Amino acid sequence: MSFVTKEKIFTKEWFKVYSLIIVGTFVMASGFVFFINPYKIVPGGVYGIAIVIHYLTEGVFSFWPTGIPIGMLGLSMDIPLTLLGIKILGPRFGVKTVVGFVFTAFFIDLLTWFVGQDDPLKLGDQVLLASIFGGVMIGFGLGLIFRSRATSGGSDIIAMIIKKYTGMPLGQLMIAVDSAIVLVGLAAFGDWEIPLYSWIVIFITGKVIDITMRGISYEKTMFIISDRYKEISRKIIVDLNRGGTVFTGKGMYNEAEKNIIYTNVSRREYQILKDYIRQLDPNAFVTILDANEVLGNGFKSLRED
Repeated sequence: MSFVTKEKIFTKEWFKVYSLIIVGTFVMASGFVFFINPYKIVPGGVYGIAIVIHYLTEGVFSFWPTGIPIGMLGLSMDIPLTLLGIKILGPRFGVKTVVGFVFTAFFIDLLTWFVGQDDPLKLGDQVLLASIFGGVMIGFGLGLIFRSRATSGGSDIIAMIIKKYTGMPLGQLMIAVDSAIVLVGLAAFGDWEIPLYSWIVIFITGKVIDITMRGISYEKTMFIISDRYKEISRKIIVDLNRGGTVFTGKGMYNEAEKNIIYTNVSRREYQILKDYIRQLDPNAFVTILDANEVLGNGFKSLRED
């Protein structure tokens, strides 16, 4: 079974997808060049390894006096890892993934050539600030790439291969692989601050990826159990102009049947509905959850996702 999504060439969707990839790779490359690389931070992935090798080869080659270019190193690892992933895992890595890691490598080396690698923003010893902004930019860039239905390739493929043969959870394996790469940075540079800042970058990157993919949402999900569910349903439909679902449940204690309303509302509508329920039925039982994302009629269209 194919895992690769394809868009018809030169359609609106095709331009949107590849624009996301190009913008995402540029933003991610900027995060590395301006905030990560100058401080020898090793944020996992193939570029974490590339940063280590880059600094270890400083002065080794006359034609690369500052070390082997980081983008070139990342690309030289991404290509064989992707081929290995295709061989072992099947067709999960399409053209978009290849375009993504090629542009990332290109932008990293191009930006480094333009601005240099010695603290281009003159942050001095503000390594924590660099870690925060580097993590935000890398996470935002990766989030845009993931929204295009591409993958980041690299060390993620290693985790997928290990999962295939061990059955371990992929999320845990990805953390383990990135942490191992961070420890390689510790062994190479002998500085305990490097893994600490690197883990900050990894944490922030993960959070920003989630926000970028889901978007910032203020919607609330409400589960309402009340004997006066008909009046509450009417309030939701007529006054709030929202929909919902009523389903039947059974109480655990006395096994009495209960009518449960499930609905999604905005933050303002949630407050209106909560006040109405408080006045109508003080004995109602209400559960409110933050909705990461609500797709469908009355909210964000599935066509826009």
